[in-house]
Amino acid sequence: MFLFVVSSCYRQEWWGLLEYKAQWTLTLEGWALVFLAIIIMSLLIFIGIQPFLALSVPLRKADILVVEGWVSDEVIKGAIAEFKNKDYQLMITTGIFFSQDKHLGHYKSQAEVAAAKAIALGLEVDKVIPVAASDIKMNRTAASAIAVKDWLIESNTLVKKVNLYSYDVHTRRSWLIFKRVLGTQMRVGAIAYPSPYYEAKQWWTASEGVRSVISETIAYIYALLIWRYDQFNS
Repeated sequence: MFLFVVSSCYRQEWWGLLEYKAQWTLTLEGWALVFLAIIIMSLLIFIGIQPFLALSVPLRKADILVVEGWVSDEVIKGAIAEFKNKDYQLMITTGIFFSQDKHLGHYKSQAEVAAAKAIALGLEVDKVIPVAASDIKMNRTAASAIAVKDWLIESNTLVKKVNLYSYDVHTRRSWLIFKRVLGTQMRVGAIAYPSPYYEAKQWWTASEGVRSVISETIAYIYALLIWRYDQFNS
């Protein structure tokens, strides 16, 4: 009886090139349960993706506030309020150098423009410094992070903790890249200035929310799975 059961569950054909094995498979109820689980997981991701990307995990008593220089005046105002409310030593503004035909007066980089805006909006001159990166078409956030790291090394500035101030759903990706570049010896926090153009809890109801969330989700997946600091800096 045992040999019959075994032989009925396992057969070979075509001189041993093909074989038949009995196997378990899902019933209609089983497939329905799997489909329901997929729907629930998709809904959870759909609802939770915006707050996941618009990350705010600031470190207490951080030494430096790093502000991405491409952000708007309103975001810079928010960064100034953060700077004045906490015990920061310095604000660093980042950004790429402009090409020769795009100089704005005597400003040569996004970092300089952002620093000038911060000063005009009430920050003390000696509290902000622009740190510009090379004018490149890709990995601008990485270039800015590397420029900050190089500046910290060259200036012999002893820093253990920094907070990165960015805009909305761009924050998670910037935070990931800055953490990789600055390394394990320096802790990096993140603060996301919320977008005024859509409701975060219902981001899918506004075109700006849909565009921002979808594009930043793709960019974050690329940064998480593909981008590597050692390859970029080689």
